[in-house]
Amino acid sequence: MITRRFFTATAGFALLSGCVGGASRMGSAVPGSRETPAPRAVADRGWDSWVANYRNRAAARGISAGTLDMGFRHAGFLPEVIERDRNQTEFKRSLEDYLSIAASDERVSLGREMYARYGATLAAIEQRYGVEGNVVAAFWGLESFFGTRRGNVPVISALSTLAYEGRRAAFFESQLDGALKILQAGDVPADRMVGSWAGAMGHTQFIPTSYLQYAVDFTGDGRRDIWSDDPTDALASTANYVARTGWQRGLPWGMEVSLPSGFNAGLLGRGKGKSAAEWEALGVSRSGGGGLSGGSIIQPGGAGTPAFLLTQNFNVILRYNNAENYAIGVGHLADRIKGGGPVRADFGPDRTGLTKADRQDLQRRLTARGFDTGGSDGVIGPKSREAISAWQARSGMAVTGEPSAALLASLR
Repeated sequence: MITRRFFTATAGFALLSGCVGGASRMGSAVPGSRETPAPRAVADRGWDSWVANYRNRAAARGISAGTLDMGFRHAGFLPEVIERDRNQTEFKRSLEDYLSIAASDERVSLGREMYARYGATLAAIEQRYGVEGNVVAAFWGLESFFGTRRGNVPVISALSTLAYEGRRAAFFESQLDGALKILQAGDVPADRMVGSWAGAMGHTQFIPTSYLQYAVDFTGDGRRDIWSDDPTDALASTANYVARTGWQRGLPWGMEVSLPSGFNAGLLGRGKGKSAAEWEALGVSRSGGGGLSGGSIIQPGGAGTPAFLLTQNFNVILRYNNAENYAIGVGHLADRIKGGGPVRADFGPDRTGLTKADRQDLQRRLTARGFDTGGSDGVIGPKSREAISAWQARSGMAVTGEPSAALLASLR
């Protein structure tokens, strides 16, 4: 079964890198969140022919001629979408890097602002669906930076382009069917149905088939509007999704824990659950104090790095996006939005021998010398690598774009 995870996997780390786009459409000033231009449609006879044949298939599946006319009236072939689909970079961020972005100072600050602004709405959603408001807000924060990066790509054009291209034709055609059924139901006009290049939509980036199954009209205006500047329906739809996949109100997603010296690493791993009393008997304690929950413990970075005790609610987050880092990110951001602090344990040096503080120092020193790294969050992304390469070239060093202790020393 293909779920939302497929879209997140194909679209990469759009929610974290901002490649969905994102000038705020709610009036919040978010640095670095200017919307990228929407891709331009071009004439393509092959796409035209595919659409003509698709109309017959769609009509047989209950999509009216009027809906098809409306959906394709201004649609077109988007070569940029094909380019993005074919040129995805497969990589895995370390958990430390992921959390540096997912729970950055900027994201936490805006999250707390939005949690306060929409407090009454989130409380009403929690009362109906049993999903805590800070948890719903955390999904919102990771999926679209609290609505500021919803995407501007016409969904019918994007999905028909991807279905025509053929690499995942059946899947994208099913999503195109779903998008047209949404139009047919009158939830959104065709010109407002925009999203990511892969067709995920709205404040919490629903794919069409998930929308059809889980989206709700919480405002009572007769439409399930996840595209509006008002995030109410989108937030309620996400709560409905999470509730229907097993969320237990009042149970934490997990927590950071401290492991005793000599702890048996064989006890670590998802699926190796124990009760709170059993963990306590083994010397496990909650970082910062407080009681434990039952669950399993993981230590993603290996011995000496932060450890997390995960409950059943962690598995529910994975149903939204089956990536461990993402689920920890949602849980941690939810805690931060409600006033919690950063991860307490130190991640230690990375594979280059640099700590996060070292990497931040490297970024600040490069920027001070005129090589813009795009910030000093300690995450070595494309801009930091470009800056490193430029400094190495100027300094007569081998150009690798890689951070190192020697590179940092050359800047001191």
